[in-house]
Amino acid sequence: MWLIVGLGNPENEYANTRHNMGFDTINKLAKEYKIEVNKFKFKGIYGTGSIEDEQVILLKPQTYMNLSGESINELMHFYKIDLADLIVIYDDMDVEPGKIKIRKKGGAGSHNGMKSVIHHLNSEEFARIRVGIGKPKYESDRINYVIGTIPKEEKEKLEIGTEKAKEAIVEIIKNGIDSAMNRFN
Repeated sequence: MWLIVGLGNPENEYANTRHNMGFDTINKLAKEYKIEVNKFKFKGIYGTGSIEDEQVILLKPQTYMNLSGESINELMHFYKIDLADLIVIYDDMDVEPGKIKIRKKGGAGSHNGMKSVIHHLNSEEFARIRVGIGKPKYESDRINYVIGTIPKEEKEKLEIGTEKAKEAIVEIIKNGIDSAMNRFN
């Protein structure tokens, strides 16, 4: 069973922000594969179903971003999911809008959600898909940039990124992470 987690912030005011690329990707997967993400438990909203004949759990932690690891850890322990069957999707300023980067493992960089995930799982050994959001014009605008409203002209590029992330997840499930890295990185 795969656990596919999208990182984001739960309140409606953050729904259309760059920080919610993980949630947006989960929403696209749920829609395409008709998986209802509507169960509240493990400090998150989740749903179960199948993608390409593989059982999956789609999870959107409902803690704030910097506590995302709590939700993931609880669900993984309950369902006894291995780190090898975990994929985490999140926004990344070091990747251009419309692009994604897939990694088998690694550090959190400056992303507080990933810092929490790594801390709570006590490991960096899990797959992640970084959805590009680009950088703000000024370094001092980082917070407003990730949680501010996305301008209409940029929305299309971000949609391309979340679509690629959705396709990459399907590729990982069907053919493995190496295949997805070769295709999308």
